[in-house]
Amino acid sequence: MRAVVDHSVQARLITVPSVTREVTVGLRYDRHDPFAVSLVFPPDVSLDGQEVVWVFSRELLEDGLRAAVGLGDVHIRPSGPERPEQTVIELRAPEGVAVIEFDSTGLLRFLHGTYGVVPGGSEHLELDLDRGLTSLLG
Repeated sequence: MRAVVDHSVQARLITVPSVTREVTVGLRYDRHDPFAVSLVFPPDVSLDGQEVVWVFSRELLEDGLRAAVGLGDVHIRPSGPERPEQTVIELRAPEGVAVIEFDSTGLLRFLHGTYGVVPGGSEHLELDLDRGLTSLLG
């Protein structure tokens, strides 16, 4: 069975109110890290010209499609009643806040693909505790 789901989606990076920039964002899921998803941003949108990867829980992404969720660095919410087909992800770092708007259908397609690899509720069955302990203990 395929262990990785890679999906590209178009998104809108909102730099200041009402100014947006289209960007292709990679979504990634790996069964070896079954609780996490990654957002991969291309080098041309980062401050240092390097690819930027944000990792957070798959459950947070799913919950954020329905209601505002998140504490700390990642917040996800529907765009609002006037744009229910959109989802907003806010990424907070010392350098500032990035606000990215996605079409919810692309995020849903990605999530459905991840659940085809590891069904919800069975993530713990994918963990290799021996390998993890060996890695930690050297």
